[in-house]
Amino acid sequence: MQIVITFPDGAQRSYDSGTTAMDVAKSISEGLARNVLAAKVNGKVQDAGLPITEDSELALLTWKDDEGKQTYWHSSAHLLAEALEALFPGVKLGIGPPIDRGFYYDIDFGDHHFSSEEFAAVEAKMQELAKQNNEFERKSVSKADAIAYFEEKGDPYKLELIQDLEDGQITFYTQGGFTDLCRGPHIPHTGHIKAVKLLTTAGAYWRGSEKNKQLTRIYGIAFPKKSELDEHLEMEEAKKRDHRKLGKELEIYTFDDDVGPGLPLWLPNGAAIIEKLEAFAKKTEREAGYERVKSPHIARESMYLKSGHLPYYKDSMFPAMEIDGDRYYLKAMNCPHHHKIFDALPRTYKDLPLRFAEYGTCYRYEQSGELFGLMRVRSLQMNDAHIYCTEAQFEAEFQAVNALYLKYFEKFGIDKYVMRFSKHDPAKLGAKYMDMPELWVKTEAMVRKVLQSMNVNFVEVEDEAAFYGPKIDIQVYSAIGREFTLATNQVDFAQAERFNLSYINAKNERERPLIIHRAPLSTHERFIGFLLEHYAGKLPVWLSPKPVVVLPISDKYLDYANEVGNYLKNLDIRASVDSRAEKAGKKIRDAELAKTPYMIIVGEKEQEGRLVSVRQQGGHDLGAMSLQSFAEKLIDETKI
Repeated sequence: MQIVITFPDGAQRSYDSGTTAMDVAKSISEGLARNVLAAKVNGKVQDAGLPITEDSELALLTWKDDEGKQTYWHSSAHLLAEALEALFPGVKLGIGPPIDRGFYYDIDFGDHHFSSEEFAAVEAKMQELAKQNNEFERKSVSKADAIAYFEEKGDPYKLELIQDLEDGQITFYTQGGFTDLCRGPHIPHTGHIKAVKLLTTAGAYWRGSEKNKQLTRIYGIAFPKKSELDEHLEMEEAKKRDHRKLGKELEIYTFDDDVGPGLPLWLPNGAAIIEKLEAFAKKTEREAGYERVKSPHIARESMYLKSGHLPYYKDSMFPAMEIDGDRYYLKAMNCPHHHKIFDALPRTYKDLPLRFAEYGTCYRYEQSGELFGLMRVRSLQMNDAHIYCTEAQFEAEFQAVNALYLKYFEKFGIDKYVMRFSKHDPAKLGAKYMDMPELWVKTEAMVRKVLQSMNVNFVEVEDEAAFYGPKIDIQVYSAIGREFTLATNQVDFAQAERFNLSYINAKNERERPLIIHRAPLSTHERFIGFLLEHYAGKLPVWLSPKPVVVLPISDKYLDYANEVGNYLKNLDIRASVDSRAEKAGKKIRDAELAKTPYMIIVGEKEQEGRLVSVRQQGGHDLGAMSLQSFAEKLIDETKI
């Protein structure tokens, strides 16, 4: 008897009754057959090896199809259960379905406390079993036989499931030496499963009821290629580290429609991080001979015309304000203000180099479509400074700035970077760049010489200089390899001329200073966004807005918890007390989610002994110690 198979494109072919979807695939091409994971017959997904006995619409499902992926992950869950039975004899199996991205299996480990530290062994066993290319064999069984099988195996969860099933509608699937209660469908064989990764564990009450036992739910994912698994894990890690997600979860910053797009509001945690960064930068700059200055948030149009930012930079500035018949602009950069500060007093060569530093708030009109979390904003607090030096001092000063960058990279664990040496395009002099061709050639050669002498990793890039001179843009890479444009170091040979800046040289003659613009920590906005992603929200203790939280195990110990908290606060350590009427386990989990570096747990033993029990982020128990000893440890770790 012949049947007609209709394909998704409308094409039809005749086959013998009882042919399978896999037979159909092989009749088209062996290559297709090797990739078929399941079949959709008349709208229902089934095993590719099941016979088709009537005229049918058929879709051959591969990894490219959502139903193909779901079948693949369902089979991967069975492979996980097989591996767990092999490694932990006597475990009891709950259910193991596919989910949107991957699969899970609920397991009763009995007295064994399964942890993520055992993932690697289970993954290795899964890979070993997958390589056996065992077929997924489907078998219909009677209810009595199904009960007998799982009674002998001693699996109460499967027996409970069987009680709800109708006799004659029960199927087992077997791969290798493992059999499970399942209605399917499954992939043809385990060899399709090439790359597996177990992701996390969680507690799950059997059948979703708190009246039942809590099982261990193991989540995982699998792919036909290791490269696909690597790409997926990288993407998931990037999602987990997204500074916009972390900024909200950790209460760092927020945006508000009434304030306006691109104008972040820093919450207390964010403000605490800013204060720590500023304190660190100010200490570093003070040691490097910088002097701090302050400048207003607006200035007259005439100053920006003099600097050349108008018209070169006009599109990135907020529109002018009409005040008393004059036009004012919100400050988009600090440099013109600093030039005025330099010019406020007579300068001689003995005063140079002068290094003016300011954490000045600037405002830039980024297009709405370009705004992106903290990375592209309209209000930015810049770690800015300008160095005024002689030409003879330039090489040492420019080198010192680059060395400062490298010092910061070491502090923040940035081990991959590249310096982009941005040069001008001679064809755009007068339009995009100051029309001073000789100075462009001269200063670019000076910058190149410094970079070569320092033996740093740099590349030369055409047509990306500032309008007033060549610059170094620092491209850094986070812990997961994501690239950020973070800092800048710019040479300025034009502004001194435009602002008529000068100093008296050793010959008692007026001479123009060279100017270096630098911002090693970029802006608070961009740098904090980078740090959140780089550290996945787990900031170093010295930078954490909440380095320690005190967790009383009950209200009886709240007074002692507050005493501990106040002791730490008096030492200028940001400590909080979790006084909620929650169980200690819940408080610990919440502190872990908040990325708190240290948790102090206090109860009867700690109160009586005037001790604290210390737990470190990630579940590391440091044990009990005196409050003074812990405070000394924390003071040492929070030093900048």
